[in-house]
Amino acid sequence: MSEFRTQLQTGIRTGIKKGWSSFVWICKIIVPVSFVVALIQWSGWLSHLDFLLHPLMNVINLPAAAALPIIVAMTVNFYAAIAIMVVLPFTIEQIILIALFTTIAHMLIVEGIVQHKSGLNVIKAALVRIGAAVLSVLVVSQFFADTSQSISLPASLATQTPFIEVLKGWAIDTLRLCGRVLVIIMLVMTALHASESLGWIKYLVKFFRPLMKILGLPDRAATMWVTAAGFGLLYGSAVIMEEAKKGALTKEELEHLQISIGINHSIVEEVALFLALGVTPLWLLIPRFVTAAIAVHALRAIQYFKSKLLPK
Repeated sequence: MSEFRTQLQTGIRTGIKKGWSSFVWICKIIVPVSFVVALIQWSGWLSHLDFLLHPLMNVINLPAAAALPIIVAMTVNFYAAIAIMVVLPFTIEQIILIALFTTIAHMLIVEGIVQHKSGLNVIKAALVRIGAAVLSVLVVSQFFADTSQSISLPASLATQTPFIEVLKGWAIDTLRLCGRVLVIIMLVMTALHASESLGWIKYLVKFFRPLMKILGLPDRAATMWVTAAGFGLLYGSAVIMEEAKKGALTKEELEHLQISIGINHSIVEEVALFLALGVTPLWLLIPRFVTAAIAVHALRAIQYFKSKLLPK
């Protein structure tokens, strides 16, 4: 019993230490990036950028107004996108498509930095997620009737909020986000290191081995994949980056993993949030899972043929 207690205490102490270090690093990203985005949003530039996505909206069978929550999700987060979706008169089919797009491609700057630090170039990460979002929505839209009918934007959205109110809202939202990140990172890191000290990680890897094969990932990626799928790229960033630094995965394997979790992460929280808007979970879970698997297997096939055809 004393050995068990010693191993548990060692794991918890290590988790707390590394969790705090990771939390500080993440806050150095969240605070400045979110502040710049808040300024851009207040200036009105963000809403004026939607014309860039209007042609894309037509391609994926969505009205032009869908560009606003999609842009906000990509630059800010999907919480802000949901707030916009609530006040706009989208049909349930349109909400499903927008939800699918935003769950794949959101917080591209902050989460892109996390992915960049753990195996995938930030530009490539953003392009893969946007491409996966476009293709997923395009395919799913074929199951619905006309989803591209236009809607009217409420006049209230055009009203500019006083800067002091924007600053106050940004400070409160950022503080809440950082608090949530701190709690989750500490819990995840202590649980992970306690499990490692006690030798429990091997059971996790064994349990998810069949799923890893379907997704085209090595067994050793199970810990990182489960963390990202359950907690997301931001909240699970401490575990993801630490596991990447261990060197258990090759450069190519890390890239495959990052593509998979970039498309398919934070499935519990995101599905729960959109469930409140009437979105059936399967419309968000199945397309993302399938798209992630196809993307990884396609990349592996390309890399395989390149290695065979190109001279060494």
